[in-house]
Amino acid sequence: MATVKGELIKNVAEEKPIHHNKISIVGSGSVGVACAISILLKGLSDELVLVDDDEGKLKGETMDLQHGGPFMKMPKIVSSKDYLVTANSNLVIITAGTRQKKGETRLDLVQRNVSIFKLIIPSIIQYSPHCKLLIVTNPVDILTYVAWKLSAFPKNRVIGSGCNLDSARFRYFIGQRLGIHSESCHGLVLGEHGDSSVPVWSGVNIAGVPLKDLNPDIGTDKDPEQWENVHKKW
Repeated sequence: MATVKGELIKNVAEEKPIHHNKISIVGSGSVGVACAISILLKGLSDELVLVDDDEGKLKGETMDLQHGGPFMKMPKIVSSKDYLVTANSNLVIITAGTRQKKGETRLDLVQRNVSIFKLIIPSIIQYSPHCKLLIVTNPVDILTYVAWKLSAFPKNRVIGSGCNLDSARFRYFIGQRLGIHSESCHGLVLGEHGDSSVPVWSGVNIAGVPLKDLNPDIGTDKDPEQWENVHKKW
């Protein structure tokens, strides 16, 4: 008996496997889902995979992403708690880890999240030995080093998100104070992500105009405008 699919779609040539760009995300919390949405909206991959131990949450988040398929270019979104689904990934983004408790610093998370990484990293490299790792879990700088040691990958294949978020926040709050869009605000925050990060005031400029030229003491204790408080907002 003929089917609708059979009548609608006719194969005119033998199907051959096509190499595609596959991205896997470990962790379906708010950060993992935010990464997934960004990847989908930018069309960065042909296949997106989510992995999490919480099967109920994982299923719900995956279905939400899949149901948005008609508005996105990516044809395949899958998920599982089994790392086999990540096989042959080009990039694996790790956002999984324990939450930071009230009054706890990012460094207090180290031992708990190192234990989690000892389970995650071997599973990833078992199925995707040639992938690149992007670490987002806090404390991100330490865990990026841990991921590098556990994976034995070359340094250029293990990347941490570092102070990208700190720099974005820095630019945003500068823009808020000046009443302009953060896209016109340029500046970097260096060092370790979090409380010990350092804003580079000498490089801050607005559309090419260095703020140091307008206020030589900007960012220092001598600054009458106390711009250093911009970096203390987070």
